Amino acid sequence: MSENSAASPGETPEPRPGNDQAGKAPDQEPGQAKEQSSGGFLKEILITVVVVLVISFLVKTFIFRIFFIPSGSMENTLQLDDKIGVNVAHSWYGDLDRGDIAVFEDTQGWMPDLNSGTNPVRQGLEFVGLAPDTTTQYVIKRVIGVGGDTVSCCDADGRVTVNDVPLDEPYLYEGDDPSQIPFEVTVPEGHYFMMGDHRSASGDSRYHIEDGSAFISDEDVVGTAMAVVWPMDRWTGLSSQEDTFARVEEASGSGQ
Repeated sequence: MSENSAASPGETPEPRPGNDQAGKAPDQEPGQAKEQSSGGFLKEILITVVVVLVISFLVKTFIFRIFFIPSGSMENTLQLDDKIGVNVAHSWYGDLDRGDIAVFEDTQGWMPDLNSGTNPVRQGLEFVGLAPDTTTQYVIKRVIGVGGDTVSCCDADGRVTVNDVPLDEPYLYEGDDPSQIPFEVTVPEGHYFMMGDHRSASGDSRYHIEDGSAFISDEDVVGTAMAVVWPMDRWTGLSSQEDTFARVEEASGSGQ
């Protein structure tokens, strides 16, 4: 009997060499494969978005936040509508220093009540740190006195003094006096005496001495301003003006 590839009735043909289809599931339909690929792509996008939002929230909460400047009280150091980067990790490495530019939450009612609206998209972006926070009142000023300091104005030359050391303040708005009103206070421990660089346009600690809300608690401090980040032509770091307060530190025997 000659060899051939025909099978006898009832017999299962032997698979030919190279044919490995036996035991395999039928091929997927082209449309099914495409659908699965699209689903995987969308899943990757969703995961990426979630990761970005989580990272942004953690950065905002523990490291860095963006704030915008709504007034001219810190001119010319900060201009109206500047956006600044604020280091919110200050509590990890100690108290504020004299001369620091600090953002703090207005828990004492320095500012009028805020009416920011209820745009849910805007609120979501603010929550994760992708937009400046407008849901809470924040104030930005320069630290002039820390806990234990006696801050007063004015000496014979019209200057603010800290612990009887007069301050030469090159950051003041051009033409402004160091203060238009006389005062003398001792700063409680754990608090700060804050003033704006544009003294004639700043409703700062000086104007809240009589109502008992002049001193800012360390618990209300959000962080220190590090740089102007927008607009691009104003990119610059922000100085704490160590030279202005160097003699105060020497006289106080303090690193603050």
